Amino acid sequence: MLVRDAMSTVVLTIGPNHTLRQAARLMSARRIGAAVVHDPDTCGFGIITERDILNAVGSGQDPDVETASTHTTTDVVFAAPAWTLEEAAEAMTHGGFRHLIVLDGDGPAGIVSVRDIIRCWTRARRHPVELVV
Repeated sequence: MLVRDAMSTVVLTIGPNHTLRQAARLMSARRIGAAVVHDPDTCGFGIITERDILNAVGSGQDPDVETASTHTTTDVVFAAPAWTLEEAAEAMTHGGFRHLIVLDGDGPAGIVSVRDIIRCWTRARRHPVELVV
């Protein structure tokens, strides 16, 4: 199974000046655990996750003052839609993260999470493909 089969194509893209509270509200409303942060000044994409926001708030930072740019991971590992789920899982395990931005062309085509991979693998185990020999 490939990343394109598992990824969510609902990509929340925010700017670096969104506050953590704004990011959290948008992520919560869409029931997603990560947002792509696009900084047009650097022409780059980063990612902010629910854990980034949780760590900031847990350390006493003000979610109405802190911005996404301060908590964005910019050293991002991107996945391709044609990667296998095993390749994506290996990248996540090696990097110690739970989300990958999927790039197709010049921009994000989706996000794949550990939850997406588990959902696909669980479904595949329930409905194994029968080989005809």
